Amino acid sequence: MPVLNERDYLRRAVETVLAQEVHGPSELILALGPSTDGTNQLAQELAADDERIVLVDNPAADIPIGLNAAIRAGRYPTIVRVDAHSELQPGYAQQALETLARVRAANVGGVMRADGRTPFQRAVARAYNSPVGLGGGAYHGATHEGEAESAYLGVMRRAVLDEVGLFDESIRRGEDWELNLRIRRAGYRVWFDPTLSVTYWPRESWARLARQFHATGRWRGELVRRFGRGNSLRFFAPPALVLAIALSLVVGILQLTGVLTGGWAVAASVVYVPVVAYAILIVVWSIGSGGGRGWRDKLWTAAVLPTMHLTWGAGFLAGVARGAHDTVDTSRLGDRNTPLP
Repeated sequence: MPVLNERDYLRRAVETVLAQEVHGPSELILALGPSTDGTNQLAQELAADDERIVLVDNPAADIPIGLNAAIRAGRYPTIVRVDAHSELQPGYAQQALETLARVRAANVGGVMRADGRTPFQRAVARAYNSPVGLGGGAYHGATHEGEAESAYLGVMRRAVLDEVGLFDESIRRGEDWELNLRIRRAGYRVWFDPTLSVTYWPRESWARLARQFHATGRWRGELVRRFGRGNSLRFFAPPALVLAIALSLVVGILQLTGVLTGGWAVAASVVYVPVVAYAILIVVWSIGSGGGRGWRDKLWTAAVLPTMHLTWGAGFLAGVARGAHDTVDTSRLGDRNTPLP
């Protein structure tokens, strides 16, 4: 479990891990980044109360570096990746181990069930749980078991990780997808089991959500630079939306200033079609059952969906054009002016 500034979530996350019942010994390794909210002190208290908890340092705060440090410190042949911002359902680990053996997979994952504690966080959770929000990846709500492109978190065979290499420490976002790509290319199965469920708590504010999605989109652009057609077509929808909006703004300005007139202006108006269609989709989804029960929930949903899509899409375009370089997700670091490690 990589951990950074998770004091409000860490205790519950650890409790759901330690409550898992498996046939054999287990341990929980926390890779501690340079938190500033008292998270590391809490981790030390938790470790003092349970000998199964092991602490390792992750001074760089990068998730793949922390994951690799934790894996190297581990003693057992199965690796269960967990997140400090999530909670495992009862029986998750044992069910995953049984699926891993039954289908002879190298990695097994289940459903990310986002939830929220505030109206804003619940709106983000609804977006996560809907195909309109994150594009319909299997772990966002699919119901059929089978081979998958990637796995949310993941229960992995240590031997396969040793064979293909651990997480790529040069990739700061999308490291799971890249690892699973190597696993699949090595001839192993990545498997989705919808009976497995993990509760995920999204970002708590608009600014943090935007920063998270921009960084994630930037790294997806970097992964497109590196792996090209290995990326699913669904990743290209948000950047296409950003380009469509930008083009419609340019055409609108040219029409208003009289540069485009007559038949040319009418023909150019076709660029508005995808933008209008997207706006209608957001309104219909937000007003309907997907937007929650009250008008406050529906308004938050209408605000959250474009925030996720446009920041991700803009980040993607920047990543494709210039690469991700040292882009990090600062949404766990508090204020934008917080120095990065």
